[in-house]
Amino acid sequence: MKSRQYLIDHPAYALDKAKGALCGLAIGDSLGDAGRQADIQSNYGISLDFPSQDAWSTDDTEFALLTAQALIQNQGKLDSDSIVELWMEHVVSETNLKRGGLGSTEAAWNLRRGLRPPDSGRFTAHGYSDGAAMRCCPIGIICAGEPQRAARLAAIDASVSHSRDGVWGAQAVAVAISMAMVDADMDQIMAEVHKVIPSNSWFAETMRRADNILKETGYDPFKAWVPLHDQLFCTYKSAVPEAITAAFAIVRMEHQSFTKGMMLGCNYGRDADTIGAVTGAILGAKLGAKAIPAPWMEKIRYPSGTCLPFTKGMDLFKVSEDLAALIIAHGEQDDPLIHVS
Repeated sequence: MKSRQYLIDHPAYALDKAKGALCGLAIGDSLGDAGRQADIQSNYGISLDFPSQDAWSTDDTEFALLTAQALIQNQGKLDSDSIVELWMEHVVSETNLKRGGLGSTEAAWNLRRGLRPPDSGRFTAHGYSDGAAMRCCPIGIICAGEPQRAARLAAIDASVSHSRDGVWGAQAVAVAISMAMVDADMDQIMAEVHKVIPSNSWFAETMRRADNILKETGYDPFKAWVPLHDQLFCTYKSAVPEAITAAFAIVRMEHQSFTKGMMLGCNYGRDADTIGAVTGAILGAKLGAKAIPAPWMEKIRYPSGTCLPFTKGMDLFKVSEDLAALIIAHGEQDDPLIHVS
């Protein structure tokens, strides 16, 4: 495993990792969403590549860009006030929030009512959804090699819209990306991930189920596929204990090839855009942009603004550069880990 200092001393390497994580998220988002479309299924069966038309982005990519905006504007620091300010400008102002996810939509309503974090995230019916986990990739990037700091910042960002498992899912993904950025192996990544998941939580329970399945099947996706679906299923497909646990199971089964990982994540079904996005972000951080097919990188470079119009046409390559610069500029050390209830 490399150190954060290695990335600081090798800025081109840091940029490759940052670009891999952010673009990996966008690729998983678009390919995963495509995999759920009836015409894609009719024409191709499963989602193995982008169709001929341009790629598109959903809330996974676009809310991640909102978080990136907060980090860049605040030079790598986050507080509730800065998060709320951006949400008021770009989320709450959208009177017809399209494909924003139920957790984010309810949070927007709460902010309109005058509620502020953590209440804006606690007083919703979908605080346990994966809407915060899908957007925390930029936090993992700038906190490369600093998992405790990643968990702290992820909790601040997530609390505007989520609570309990919704926050812990965001922390787990941010921590995984922060470790993947410095070439941690999967055992090291998962050891840090488990530190932010309370042992008596629903999320921890499904992670234990997935772990048992992976061990029993020898991490073979063909053998684990049906048991994972059966054991993780819940009536709300976007819940952290289903979707984020599935993403972690996928990266544990395939973390040598970005493309193969995408084939699993984007064709899992259920909340496939978020499963694909989280899978892509972790694998992209671990393997770097150099491991991602160049045509895919170009396809997703400029988001479509499907959910948040301000993101339309933003250059993901440029945002990656700005995030990588925060790795080099920011020397903050790990803070004590705190659980958020």
